[in-house]
Amino acid sequence: MNLFALKNAEADAASRSDRLDQNRGGCDFSGAAVASRTGVFEASGEEKKLLCLLSDGRLLVAEGQSLNPHVLSYQARLEKMHRPFQVVFTKIETIARTYQGGVAGGGAERHEAHSMMQVTAKDLLSKACGARASDIHIRVKKNCTEILFRIHNDLVPAGSQTREYGERLLATLYGAMTSVSDNSYKPMERQDAAISDRDKLPPRLYGVRIATAPTSEGMVMVLRLLYNDAGDNVDVRPLGFSDTHAALLQQLKEQPIGMNIISGPTGSGKSTTLQRILSGEIIEAEGKLHVLTVEDPVEYPIDGAVQTAVTNASSEADRSRQFAAAISNAMRLDPDVIMIGEMRDAASAQNALRAAMTGHQVWTTVHANSALAIVDRLVDLGLALSLVADHTIITGLISQRLVKVLCQHCCKPLVEHPHELPPAAYARVQHAVGGHMHRVRIAGPGCEHCKQQGTIGRSVIAEVIVPDDQFFKYIRAGEKTEAMAYWLHELGGKTIREHAIEKIAAGLVDPRMAEKVVGHLSTVPSQDAPRHSPEMMHAV
Repeated sequence: MNLFALKNAEADAASRSDRLDQNRGGCDFSGAAVASRTGVFEASGEEKKLLCLLSDGRLLVAEGQSLNPHVLSYQARLEKMHRPFQVVFTKIETIARTYQGGVAGGGAERHEAHSMMQVTAKDLLSKACGARASDIHIRVKKNCTEILFRIHNDLVPAGSQTREYGERLLATLYGAMTSVSDNSYKPMERQDAAISDRDKLPPRLYGVRIATAPTSEGMVMVLRLLYNDAGDNVDVRPLGFSDTHAALLQQLKEQPIGMNIISGPTGSGKSTTLQRILSGEIIEAEGKLHVLTVEDPVEYPIDGAVQTAVTNASSEADRSRQFAAAISNAMRLDPDVIMIGEMRDAASAQNALRAAMTGHQVWTTVHANSALAIVDRLVDLGLALSLVADHTIITGLISQRLVKVLCQHCCKPLVEHPHELPPAAYARVQHAVGGHMHRVRIAGPGCEHCKQQGTIGRSVIAEVIVPDDQFFKYIRAGEKTEAMAYWLHELGGKTIREHAIEKIAAGLVDPRMAEKVVGHLSTVPSQDAPRHSPEMMHAV
C-alpha cells in the first residue's frame, strides 16, 4: 500500500471511529461549533485534552475521566456562569480531532459571528464617543446585559441585551480587540487590558483601558475612553485652571529639578493635565528636551516625548516590581524630565524621589484628598518626612477635581428659583458668594445645545501649592494648620473650595453640583438659615 492509500485508510478509519462513537452515544457532532476553543467558555490546555464544549450545549468528556479534577473544575465553572450543558462521553481521540477541525461543522458561521461582534463592539465605542462618555459599563447579569455610559460623571442607560450577547461582547472586547492584556480572557477573574490599535478605535479615541471583575450574578467590564483632542493646545486654562494656577504651573515647568505631584481621584483629569504640561515644555524647549514617561499603560500621546509602558504583568506584585524597575531604568536613559504615571507603592515612590534628588524634573500623580494631604500620602508610602518636606526636592503640590459646567442657554438664575434649593443650602451659597448672588445659576431643563443634559462638559477646580522653606518648616514641626494659614495669607494660596466658589459666582457651575465635589461651600450657623417661605425668598 502506498503512502497516499495508507493516509486515506487512516482517515476512513478515523471517520468510522467517529461515526461509531457518535452512534454509541446516540449523538451527531456535525453542525455544532466548538465553544471551548476561545472566548467566554475557553478551556485551559489541560482541559482541552479531556473535554470539548459544543455550541449546542453538549460537553464531550473523555471516557473514564468523569471524576478528573480538570473536568470537574470546568463543569463547576459552567454552572457558575449559568451555562446549561449535557455530558456526552466519547473517545479522547474524538475530542482531539474536534479541536483540530476547529468545529464539528459550521466553522465559517462561527468566524462570521465573531467578526460581526467585533463590528458591534466598535459601533458601541463610536456611540459612546459621540455621546462624549468617559466610561462604558457592561454588566452581565443572570438574565440580561445592561450597558451604561458615564456622561459628565453620571451613569446613563445606553441599552440592554441578552446575557449571551453580553458574554460574547465581553469576550470579543477582551480577546479580539485588546493589544495589552493579561493573557486570555478569564470571565471569573479580575483582569486589566487596553485597546490601542487605531484600526479598532473610532477616530477621536486614542485608546481604551479595560477592567473586568466577576459579580454575584455574572461579570462586569468597565472601559475608560481616552480621547485625543488636545491638539496643539498646551494651555491649561481651557481645562478650567485659573490665570494664577497657569502662572504657578509655568513656574514649576521652568524649574530644572524637583518633583511636582498632581493628586485627585480616578477620572479627575490628572493625565490630561500632565499631557498639556509636558507638551508645553517640549514646545517651549523647541524639542531640545528629553522627556521620558513611565506609564501603566500609556494613556495619551505626548508629541516629542519617549513614552514607555509597563504591561502584561502576571500579578499585581509583578506589576509593581516591573513599574519600580522601569523608573530606575529611566534614570539611566539620560532624561531631562521624567513623568511617572502614578506613585502606587513604596518602591515606585522611592524611585521617583531618587530621580528628583539626582538632578531630574519629575512629574507624577498620587491619590490624596488635597494638595496638603499629598505630604501625608508620601509619608504613608514610606518616604521620610525630612525628604518629603524639603522645598528643593518637592517643588509643587497640585490637587484637582472636575465639576460640571452649566449650559448657558438653559441655565436659570438662582434668585428667581430659590425654592429649588433647601433653605440651608441657599444660605450657604449666599454666605459664600456675597454680593454676586444675582450671577449664580442653576441647571435648567436641558435644550438642543446641551442635548437635554443641562450641562455641557466638565471643568477643573484646583489648588496649587509652590512650597518654600517656611511652609515645610511648619510641616516638619507637625503644624499643618499653621502651614495652611501661611500658604493662604503669605503665599497667596487659594483652596479648591474657593476656586469652586469663584465659578459659582461667575454663573458657570451649579452650587449643588459643586457641593457634591468639594463639600459644603461655607459654614453657616443654623440660626442664620433663612426661615421665610419660598415666596419671600423669591424676592431676595
